[in-house]
Amino acid sequence: MDSHVASTLPSKKILVAEDNESNFLLIMTILKKEYQIIHAHDGLEAIQNYQQFAPDAILMDIKMPNMDGLTATQEIRKLDTSIPIIVVSAFAFDSDKQEAAEAGCTDYLTKPVEPYLLKETLKKYLP
Repeated sequence: MDSHVASTLPSKKILVAEDNESNFLLIMTILKKEYQIIHAHDGLEAIQNYQQFAPDAILMDIKMPNMDGLTATQEIRKLDTSIPIIVVSAFAFDSDKQEAAEAGCTDYLTKPVEPYLLKETLKKYLP
């Protein structure tokens, strides 16, 4: 590969665990210029993709088929206690945020996700 091409590819990888295609496409559109995006369609795939691609951060939906985001977070935390796992969820109750924190999530964003806030939150954890 031409070295000029390689240097323009984003170096940080974000795993996006999101079963809703339009939500995934929105996040990808917001982040694709700054990050490599890896898609997982459910919690099980999120764990597999975490192990396969070693992302720098994870954006985790809570409500997904096969395995929900909080269970996937707990499983990933058994392997890695430091990776930023940021919930991106339609659920905005304090109890949901508390559950996410207890499962090991680093931060919490509510849908519809605000592009500026999403970027700033990732920058906070990925200097």
